[in-house]
Amino acid sequence: MKIDCFRCREEGTTRAGTTDVAPHGWGSYQHRGVPFYLCPRCETEFGREAPYPRNEAWNVECERCGSAFPDRVNEPATFRQWGRAFPDDSGSGVCLNCDARHPRIERLRIRGFRSLADVDFFPRPDASALIGANGSGKSNFVKFFNMLSWMLKARRLQEFVGREGGADDQLHGGNETTSRLDAEVSIRTHTGRNDYRFTLAYAHPDELLFTEEAFRYSRDDIDDSAPWHHLGSGYREARIVEAGHPGAAPQAPGVPPQTARTVTYLLRDCAAYQFHDTGSTSSFKKSWDATDHARLRTDGGNLPAILYGLERDDLHRYEGICRHIRRVLPGFDRFQLDEQYGKVALRWRSTHTDKTYGAHLTSDGSLRFFALATLLNLPAEKLPSVVVLDEPELGLHPKAIALVGDMIQALARSRQVIVATQSPLLVDTFELDQVFVLEIRDGRTEFNSQETDYLREWLDEFSVGELWQKNLLGGRP
Repeated sequence: MKIDCFRCREEGTTRAGTTDVAPHGWGSYQHRGVPFYLCPRCETEFGREAPYPRNEAWNVECERCGSAFPDRVNEPATFRQWGRAFPDDSGSGVCLNCDARHPRIERLRIRGFRSLADVDFFPRPDASALIGANGSGKSNFVKFFNMLSWMLKARRLQEFVGREGGADDQLHGGNETTSRLDAEVSIRTHTGRNDYRFTLAYAHPDELLFTEEAFRYSRDDIDDSAPWHHLGSGYREARIVEAGHPGAAPQAPGVPPQTARTVTYLLRDCAAYQFHDTGSTSSFKKSWDATDHARLRTDGGNLPAILYGLERDDLHRYEGICRHIRRVLPGFDRFQLDEQYGKVALRWRSTHTDKTYGAHLTSDGSLRFFALATLLNLPAEKLPSVVVLDEPELGLHPKAIALVGDMIQALARSRQVIVATQSPLLVDTFELDQVFVLEIRDGRTEFNSQETDYLREWLDEFSVGELWQKNLLGGRP
């Protein structure tokens, strides 16, 4: 029987009429009596029912990526390779290989935030790379997502402002130049567009106050955009979270709580990850609550708990992460994750000795790669819809950078990924139309996409990263 890998289409042949035996040339192992297969080209792992028979009568194909899944009962959502998408309640299947209906940022408009004086950004639905010189605004872009998280998850905007130096430092050129910050985020789902906008104005002694907050949901089957629902003005923390709570007092007449709840969920499902802090007080080097493994924290602090949960509940995925790490760290064998008094610390075992090594004995680059390899290979239920990465190449070997780029592109089939980077090696893993160049002019950040037709002829001789180094893309000092 002919079978193929749904990710890279590597073909294999197994005994006629069975998928119980791994195809010739494919890796395999068993866990609790269940066989797992390993594609020799992309190292994707599959359970017993995959790779999938090429016989169309057995398969359902995703319209977006062509992934084939077993459909013996005409209900693909009943198979583990398929899931359901929030906020749809139709019960229809969603391909977890590309998750064709997964929410994605369609447009991001920012005015007055640090160097982002007036930015109108349309990211790619799969992967986008932001490149540019030092000080061009890449970190400010990532910091905007941090601000959204403080606003809508922790609901402590004023604490964010205080930690970041006060309201004056958040406004472009200070409050004498820019008195307010405006932002609008549009998130596309499979049924329509969800918009959220807000205005923060400078207030004494050094705070930001909401002078406008509004949201709306516009359906694709209706030509006109929906009207905005306004939540008032003159308050210190976002009200959309309260507006979406069941039984909450109305914030304003006619505000639909279900729409507010959906918009809040979508905005909260965007996460900016930065694994730069590997110092002596880093969260990587602390014991962590072993039950805190629902999502990887944005600083990677609960990495040992995440790995502990995967080793216990999703062994084949855990083994895949270890295999990626061995490709970069040859002396790595596996993690040694032992729970003690409800906590687990990050330790790993070497192939050269029986000694185990803690995070305090591990290089900074290795710790960051542990976190990146884990994040980029997490199961769908542990991932946000939008993944923002701030300079993931920091401290990594060139081979590790290339591997991270490949993993980003693999993840971008199921999630929207936005990466701020200074690495030509990482940029080499992106297509030309996935690259956005940030330039700083008169203290203002500009986002520029590439003229692909003009540059296409250069790609016959040079990679995308080499074009950047030769200053054909811009973004150089």
